[in-house]
Amino acid sequence: MLLGLGLLLALPGRSQQVAVIKFPELQKRLSRPTDTTYVVNFWATWCAPCVKELPNFEQVGTTYANQKVKVLLVSLDYASQLDKKVRPFVRQRALKSEVVLLNESDPNSWLEEVDAKWTGSIPFTLIVNNKTKQRATFERELSKAQLTAALQKFL
Repeated sequence: MLLGLGLLLALPGRSQQVAVIKFPELQKRLSRPTDTTYVVNFWATWCAPCVKELPNFEQVGTTYANQKVKVLLVSLDYASQLDKKVRPFVRQRALKSEVVLLNESDPNSWLEEVDAKWTGSIPFTLIVNNKTKQRATFERELSKAQLTAALQKFL
């Protein structure tokens, strides 16, 4: 029994991967002509309201796992912080949603492409379904009830 436990503990844990991407790659993913509704949250490890609302996105991902809903968490931390802050943060909180780190040094070069009214403040959430041409944005922290209500309009 102890040997079995030791072997289990020795196996490397399946830790969440965090891909580093550029904006064109994100834009390409979000503009696919699919009937999947994307819930995209822009956040950072240093942003208290962002960290506070992350469990709401995780819960939405779990609740709608059998529907065409995909949660994507886009970290705006510096790429140099990937191994020191972002990956440990994702691991400690056992995030199940896909997490990517957006490696762009000049937000002004891409913010308007996400939403013309976005000032750059985070947290920022985009809910989009390209097939139904529905889109909603929120430049504030969302409670679980607010996030669920917003998503329900897409389903």
